[in-house]
Amino acid sequence: MSFSLKCVVVPPYSKAVIYYNDKTAEYLDEGHYYYWNGSVDVSYKIFDMRVQQLDISGQDILTKDRVGVRVNFTANWKIIDYEKLAATYSNISQTLYAAAQLALRDYLGGKTMDELLSDRENIGNEIFSELKKRTDGMFVEITSGGIKDVILPGEISAIMNSVLAAEKRAQANVITRREEVASTRSLLNTAKLMDENATLRRLKELEYIEKICENVGEITVDARSSILTQLANIIGTKDSE
Repeated sequence: MSFSLKCVVVPPYSKAVIYYNDKTAEYLDEGHYYYWNGSVDVSYKIFDMRVQQLDISGQDILTKDRVGVRVNFTANWKIIDYEKLAATYSNISQTLYAAAQLALRDYLGGKTMDELLSDRENIGNEIFSELKKRTDGMFVEITSGGIKDVILPGEISAIMNSVLAAEKRAQANVITRREEVASTRSLLNTAKLMDENATLRRLKELEYIEKICENVGEITVDARSSILTQLANIIGTKDSE
């Protein structure tokens, strides 16, 4: 019978379980270990004790109002008892993935599309709580979780974009009308001030004359009548020509 030397390297932040002929024999901390592999088959499994990430990508779910959506979900988890975990589960990653899939389908299947889109953050927290319940007793801890993306079908996305564009146009119209009302109110206040204050009215006349002079080559006025009357006569003369 031949013998071989097997080296077992347990990386930092990890634990290991040693099996003799597929039966649990030892629990190891970080370090290097050597075993003779001959009449007894020596095997091992490494467990990373750090926080790990679980991603559920492109999970197709039918909502309560029968709209098919695609959801991306992520969660963080860590092992809390690797010895019991090793004795109970052969592949904890696959077990957690299946538990997360079922939590997503069961919970989101009872929500309408509008509820899913309008309250995504709260729904993500509730799914996180549901996943913690489903993994209770698996010797792991779900530390965080939430919905990353909700992808709508093409035709539904186009409709949502149209609705959003209509809402934005309506908001723009409201703002425009509000500004028009404010402008009209400002003109009314100005007119009242000019009616009550001759000096202000005179300044306003000069302001308009300045604007007119920017586009007129020459204007002749005299002091025998008001400036506005003379401007009116000039404009009337040009119109009659």
